[in-house]
Amino acid sequence: MIVAGVVLDSPDAQQLAAFYQRLLGWNAVQDEPDWVKLGDPAGGPGLSFQTEAHYVRPVWPTGPDDPQMSIHLDIQVTDLEEAGLHAEKAGATKAGFQPHEDVRIYLDPAGHPFCLFL
Repeated sequence: MIVAGVVLDSPDAQQLAAFYQRLLGWNAVQDEPDWVKLGDPAGGPGLSFQTEAHYVRPVWPTGPDDPQMSIHLDIQVTDLEEAGLHAEKAGATKAGFQPHEDVRIYLDPAGHPFCLFL
């Protein structure tokens, strides 16, 4: 078995895929109205996005009755400050709660948390 990719739900697959194209610099290898798959130019698993009509934005950090994140992406970078500025320019929001010194947590436009780390 091979993990071929990760799929993120969102209210608009096209918009979320466009954000990750700006963030990662990856190209679309499959592009349909409610489904987009980005391919890693270095090989490895892709990242896909699907439109979910009843999508509920996760809350991070969560409280007892909040919608829980079910997955987050860890993205290794060489410079946290530079990568954070790039993420914000691409459309991410820096999370208010930052529990680690060497990790920066951001939220994509659909609310999925992702971590930048060295």
